[in-house]
Amino acid sequence: MLVQNIDQFHRVVVANTWLPTGDTPASKAFMVWRKFSIGVPDFDIGSIITMGCKTSLKENVIAAYNAPFPDDTYKEGARIFPSLVPITPDDTASQANRNAWKVLSKFEKPFITMFSDSDPITQGGERMFQKLIPGAKNQKHITIKGGGHFLQEDCGEEFARNIVKFISQT
Repeated sequence: MLVQNIDQFHRVVVANTWLPTGDTPASKAFMVWRKFSIGVPDFDIGSIITMGCKTSLKENVIAAYNAPFPDDTYKEGARIFPSLVPITPDDTASQANRNAWKVLSKFEKPFITMFSDSDPITQGGERMFQKLIPGAKNQKHITIKGGGHFLQEDCGEEFARNIVKFISQT
């Protein structure tokens, strides 16, 4: 969405993500997650979200994550997603991500990273965004303490406050 419509964006916040091309190895944590997602017999979305959090989720929140998936036939997209992430340079998705980096490397509008301090999957991913995107230079990038992969669950209010502050300042 961002790269295909770059002119429509006035600023960008990225959080707990990365844009791999397969030219550098994926983290061990990601590879474990990828293998798990393919092989686990019961792909329980609510439990998976819980595993990516540092805080305990309430039962109704877990139920809400499970609600769109009445049975396993509805979970194939979520299950296959990690396998679509390029982990080798010749992966079919690698070139699309290289093309995305070309576009982003020219993005001069305000761009910040907001990563948690406790996400083993994307840990360190912020450095490439900060280094390669011109709009990320001289920005106040944020590390949210106490958050796992799902910042909206672990640190939702702080996450939202930081986004609102970034918007109001840029």
